[in-house]
Amino acid sequence: MPLRRTILWLSRNKALRKWMETSPAARRLSARFVAGNRLENAIEASRRMLDEGIKVTLDYLGENVKSLEEAAACRDICIDALSAMRTAGLEPNVSIKLTQFGLDLSEEACRTNVTGLVKAAAAIGGFIRIDMESSPYTDRTLALVRQLHGDYPACGVVIQAYLKRSAEDIADLGKERIRVRLCKGAYLEPADIAYEHKAEVDRNYLILARALLTSGEYPAIATHDDHIIHAVESFAGEHSIARDRFEFQMLYGIRRDLQRQLVRDGYRLRVYVPFGDAWYPYFMRRLAERPANLLFFIRQLVRG
Repeated sequence: MPLRRTILWLSRNKALRKWMETSPAARRLSARFVAGNRLENAIEASRRMLDEGIKVTLDYLGENVKSLEEAAACRDICIDALSAMRTAGLEPNVSIKLTQFGLDLSEEACRTNVTGLVKAAAAIGGFIRIDMESSPYTDRTLALVRQLHGDYPACGVVIQAYLKRSAEDIADLGKERIRVRLCKGAYLEPADIAYEHKAEVDRNYLILARALLTSGEYPAIATHDDHIIHAVESFAGEHSIARDRFEFQMLYGIRRDLQRQLVRDGYRLRVYVPFGDAWYPYFMRRLAERPANLLFFIRQLVRG
């Protein structure tokens, strides 16, 4: 846990971020987890996965924008991504962060930006997943999702298993038939609101996953953890939950072996495909999640 906390602390270091995002060597190494800088890179990677029977959602990287103009530009890029996916024969599916759409600057402007994107998705049969950020944003994120979903069901949200409030949130979202993506969580949070130890997070994740599988609206089980995946498979089988009633989700470049195995076993799988210049915070959170990712990065950096 201390190593994870250290990496997450470094993810907020502005000087290190600037060096990493402008270093050709660092960018080359990050390519394992980030499809590329441009939308075209993400579409190309997505087509390859579609050929393997894997669905995708595009994730234009960036958070905590500094101006409303930047937020509007992010909205437009995401609308372009929906259109490009449809043209490429991919399901139009995009993931966003509200701070990328201006939440820190103006809740009204953020709501307008996100509404425009969700309307664009609904018009072409697409879907927008509104990601969950650190705990100061949780209530505002859920409030906006509920408001949007009432008018445009083509949106869903992410719930983090390490937050102690998540069972109540999932129950409330289930009553409104709002689709939930369940992940473990990748931000530094105080102990009074979040579980700190992996065993506690894993235990709560399985409790929440079972609740979603039983009564959720097409839940997304987002994990690379073999133990959790096998437990979900067993629970679904024991309770006659069809494999088309939920999907597993993973991240680009992580556990490709497991991704292929799930598809071979007849499960639905979606992979998050990130792209863009602002990749450093995302990359550092991926290193913090699994020691194997960090070891890979260090080995490649030494070789380079």
